[in-house]
Amino acid sequence: MTPDDLQPLGTLLTTLAQERGSSTALVMDDRAVTYLQLEQDANRLARAFAEAGLGVGDLVTLGLPNGPEFVTACFAAWKVGAVPQPVSHRLPVREQQAILELAQPRLVLGLDIDGPWTCVTDLAAADQDDSPLPEAVSPRWKIMTSGGSTGRPKLIAAVGDSRQNPASAAMLGLAPGGVVYSPGPMYHNTPFVTAIQGLMLGCTVILSERFSPELTVDAVEKHRVEVLLLVPTMMSRISAYLEETGRSFDTSSLKMVWHMAAKCPEWLKRQWLDLVGPEKLYELYGGTELVSVTAIVGTDWLERPGSVGKPLMGEMRVCDEDGVELPPGEVGEIYMRSGEGLPLPFDYIGADAKVRDGWITVGDLGSMDADGFLYISDRRTDMVVAGGQNIYPAEVEGALERHPGVVGAVVVGLPDADLGQRLHAVVQVVGDTDEDALRTFMADELVRYKQPRSYHLVTEMLRDDAGKVRRSAWRDAEIARLGISVTA
Repeated sequence: MTPDDLQPLGTLLTTLAQERGSSTALVMDDRAVTYLQLEQDANRLARAFAEAGLGVGDLVTLGLPNGPEFVTACFAAWKVGAVPQPVSHRLPVREQQAILELAQPRLVLGLDIDGPWTCVTDLAAADQDDSPLPEAVSPRWKIMTSGGSTGRPKLIAAVGDSRQNPASAAMLGLAPGGVVYSPGPMYHNTPFVTAIQGLMLGCTVILSERFSPELTVDAVEKHRVEVLLLVPTMMSRISAYLEETGRSFDTSSLKMVWHMAAKCPEWLKRQWLDLVGPEKLYELYGGTELVSVTAIVGTDWLERPGSVGKPLMGEMRVCDEDGVELPPGEVGEIYMRSGEGLPLPFDYIGADAKVRDGWITVGDLGSMDADGFLYISDRRTDMVVAGGQNIYPAEVEGALERHPGVVGAVVVGLPDADLGQRLHAVVQVVGDTDEDALRTFMADELVRYKQPRSYHLVTEMLRDDAGKVRRSAWRDAEIARLGISVTA
C-alpha cells in the first residue's frame, strides 16, 4: 500500500492486519493488542452491530472510556458503513441526553439513556465470525461533540467519508511504525484523530484510561514514545510532578511534542522549551472543524513569544465586527477558510456556522503581525465588558498563572449593577498563597481595569484532562455560590 492509496477505514484495518499482523497496534497498561487481534475483534463486533440493525449512514454513539474497546468499536462501525459519534461517559445524564437528542443515533454503546434509541452496555460479539466483512464506506468518518466553553451541545460532523489517506498523518510528524501517545480522552478530537491516524500508518498507539503525570512520564520512557500530544493542563501537571518528586524525565526518544486546545502560559511554555528542546516543541491551533490550522516550532516561538504560528493548511485573517480585515497588531475575530471557493469541511448539528463570504469564525479573537503570525487573545463569547472596557479572560488567566503559587485560573464576568459586569477569578493555589498576594502581584501585571475585583481560591483542578474549561458553568456556579441576582 502506498501513502496515496485511499481505502475505507474498515478495509484499511484489514490491509494493515495482513501486512503487520503480529506488530503491536495498541498498548494500554500491561495489555498489548496486535493489528491482527484488533482486526478480528473489530470484525466480530461489526457483525454484532449489523445484527443490532446498524448499517451504512447510521450513527453509533460511543459512551466508552479510553481503551482498546473504544478503538475496536470505531473500526467496527466503519466496517458496516456506520458513523462513530463519541461522547464522554462521565457527562451528567442530562448533558448526555441533550447530545443524543441532536445525534439521533441508531445505536448507543456504553450508556443507558432513556430515549427513542437502542442502548446497549455490551454486545455479545465473542461468538461472531472474525473474518473480514465486505467493503463498506461510511458517509462521514466521524461526528464529534464540541469541546468549546459555552456549555451548549453542538456536534461537528466531518464532511469527508471513511476513505482516508494515511499521508494526512504526516502533518503531526507521525511516521510508519512509530510510537505515538495522546493521553487525553478519546471523545475529544485530537486524541481520537491521533490514535486513528497513528493506526493508519501502522504505528504503535499508547492509550491511557485517564491522564496521570506519573503514568505519562512512565509511558514515554518505557515505550520510547516518538510523538507526544498534550494540552497545557497536562504540561503543568507533569512539570509540578517532576518538581515535587525530583524525578528526571528521559525525553530522548521524543521527536515531536505537540500542545494545543488551550492557551499556554508563557512561563509553562518556557519550562517545556527547556525540558524537551525548542526544536522538538510544537504548538497547534485550529479546532475540530479543521478549516485551517496553524503551527509553530519552539525555535520560531522564541523569536515571537505568544504566537501560534502561520497556517499549515487553509487561510486565516483577523476582522472587525463588520468583517473588515484589520491591520497587523489589532485584535479582532479570527476568520478562516480552506481555500478560495472550497466548501466547508464540516457541518454543525445543533448550531449554525458564522460565515462571511466563504470565511468562517468559531468565535476566537486574536491578532496577526506583519509577517502573518497569529496571536490568540480569547473567545468572543467569553469576553467580559466591565464599565465599557473589553477584557479578555485568557489574558487575565495567563497573568495569574505566572504567579508561582497559582496552578490554574478561570476568569469570568459576574453581574454588577454599576459596571454591568465585574471581573471575578477562581484560582487554584498551592502553599500559603492568599488573595492579598494575588492582588499585589496582579497590580504589577495588568492595568487596573483588567485586575479581578473578587477572588475565590480553591485547591481542585479547574480544567479537565483535555485542558478544557467551561467558563459559562463556572460563572453560573459562582453566581449561585455568592447568591448574586442575574438581574443585578
